[in-house]
Amino acid sequence: MKLPKGWKRESIGDLCRFTNGHGFGPKDWRENGLPIIRIQNLNGSADFNYYNGTPDASWLVEPGTLLFAWAGTRGVSFGPKIWNGPLGVLNQHIFRVHPEVEVDPLWLYLAFRRATDRIERMAHGFKSTLLHVGKDDITGQIIDVPPFPEQCKIADILTAWDEALTKFDALIEAQERRKKALMQQLLAGRRRLKDFTDKWKASRFGDFLVESRIPGNDGSNANKLTVKLYGRGVVPKQERLAGSVNTRYYQRKAGQFIYSKLDFLNGAFGIVPDNLDGYETTLDVPSFDVRPAADSKWLLHFVCREEFYTQQLGAAAGGRKARRVNPSEFLAMKILAPSLEEQRQIAAILDTADQQLTLLRTQRTALDRQKRGLMQRLLTGKLRVKP
Repeated sequence: MKLPKGWKRESIGDLCRFTNGHGFGPKDWRENGLPIIRIQNLNGSADFNYYNGTPDASWLVEPGTLLFAWAGTRGVSFGPKIWNGPLGVLNQHIFRVHPEVEVDPLWLYLAFRRATDRIERMAHGFKSTLLHVGKDDITGQIIDVPPFPEQCKIADILTAWDEALTKFDALIEAQERRKKALMQQLLAGRRRLKDFTDKWKASRFGDFLVESRIPGNDGSNANKLTVKLYGRGVVPKQERLAGSVNTRYYQRKAGQFIYSKLDFLNGAFGIVPDNLDGYETTLDVPSFDVRPAADSKWLLHFVCREEFYTQQLGAAAGGRKARRVNPSEFLAMKILAPSLEEQRQIAAILDTADQQLTLLRTQRTALDRQKRGLMQRLLTGKLRVKP
């Protein structure tokens, strides 16, 4: 690709030099002093060890310093980071980047991010999630460098987009808090809806559900589904290998309530969607027809509350790492339940809150996609900006 007018093609090593952090070990750790910046701290962890000796100047890292983790987890801690934490000392496995020419630090960070895909392909352990590279793998990468004023303008534009994304994140967090508060109030009867004054009735889940066991195929040819944690839905199960002919599967119908025995305590609940009608699971993922006395959406909201499923440890059987909640224990659980009509209205309110969250997340995803496309065009010079 031809370079835009005024741009140069340089290696990272032409622009910057790199110094490695110090190998701080447990013998250096103290309860106070300068925080030791480790790989996990680049991912936002504020769990620091401290060093209270006299640091070498090359170890010190101030807020705003560009770093490059040359060992770490793909997509999490590996690669470039702008340090936004406190003044600290740099641990090993992280390079401090020292620009040797005039560059905008944010533009340089963005250029490093773009080059990281190529750097990852040179990493030891490329096919795994844990990566590490040598200094030459980084410094040998070629990047296209615009004039300094254009670098600054590119950085300003992309900063504005990041600020917009941050505002969307804040809106999503506020909506999540609002929905959680609504669930806590409406599903526990702390807040009643207008025109509903009858006391809630002591019930069991067995009053609302009956287990379904329609025989299906064996594990070698069953169309399998699974239920995700924390009420995140029911989806087709992806398997690389065919299952066993000795494993019996059972058909699941659209609209049935479903959960995972093994992950009950992690909120693995769902309603089988229309597109998965007739898919199958083993008895480790039991399914239930919803009786006329219950609204399935209300029921799903009720059990997906963290305060509900985390308190059911007493109903789980098995070892610590394999605790299961069987249908008999689940159906015997006691709850207070409103009338069917109040259930429906509660579910409608919470569904609206979910729809608002989905819209915000969709808008956020679209904005992030647009920003990534714009960044690609700006950093390659396909789109020029005037300083």
